[in-house]
Amino acid sequence: MSIARTWGTTAAERARAYPCDEIIDPADDLFRGVDVAAPAAVTYRRLCHVKVAPYSYDWLDNRGRRSPRELIAGIDDLAVGERMMAIFTLVGFRRDEHLTVRLTAPRGRRLFGEIAVTYAVVPTSPSTCRLLAKLRVTPAPGVLGRLRTSLLAWGDLVMMRKLLLTLARLAERDAAAIIP
Repeated sequence: MSIARTWGTTAAERARAYPCDEIIDPADDLFRGVDVAAPAAVTYRRLCHVKVAPYSYDWLDNRGRRSPRELIAGIDDLAVGERMMAIFTLVGFRRDEHLTVRLTAPRGRRLFGEIAVTYAVVPTSPSTCRLLAKLRVTPAPGVLGRLRTSLLAWGDLVMMRKLLLTLARLAERDAAAIIP
């Protein structure tokens, strides 16, 4: 497997079940993961901020607006059906464990096909965790659809890596402010 498909993850993390597995039949799975020096609950609360912003390269995918760096009160009060990162819809979540989204923007679906993503927060100790993402992709029809899906692996690696690292850094900052 190439780094574009498995960045930052272990074989065990790729073998586990994710809620997005039940959303669409995949033709391709992509995995990403980072260590976070913060408790799972703190990291999950920070993860919920993808409800309002993408947390990757804001100049590219947030129209130049900076993704919020301060905690937003009540951000972790989620409801299935909410818009996430402008192009996704929340299809499932379990507090302090995961949230799962599905690409619902018509243009994105035409370009890349069906995409569902689970962001999972997995405790590794009382004060650390792993922040994982699994993308399930069924390409748009035809040769161009398959080609776009292949390109998606590399493009997503760049964007998702930035998202996960940014959220990890912010969760670590949040935890440091709570834990003396």
